[in-house]
Amino acid sequence: MARITANDLRDRVSFEKREEVDDGYGNTVGMWVAQFERDACILPSKGGETVIASRLQEVQPALIIVRFDAETTTITAEWRLIEVRSGTIYNISTSADMERRGRFITMLCEAGVAT
Repeated sequence: MARITANDLRDRVSFEKREEVDDGYGNTVGMWVAQFERDACILPSKGGETVIASRLQEVQPALIIVRFDAETTTITAEWRLIEVRSGTIYNISTSADMERRGRFITMLCEAGVAT
């Protein structure tokens, strides 16, 4: 992978976390709640198809890179992100500081799978 710089962060993504929210009737329901937005670099990988419920479903893996900061270090695999421009929803598989230099957070994500 080529070296990433701040100039490569040309996409905008919104991070969401699933939280229990009161439905107004005394019950709680799980909803995706927006946490924050960041500039990102989205690097699509070779896509493929997987069989889900006896049907082929397109899956698009991608590496998504954002700047390292106090908020982005809280991202876990329970979160998801949405590409603001296209509305594509990505499930986060892993999130880590791959360089171990405190500059960028790299996430392995998949689009086209259930959220």
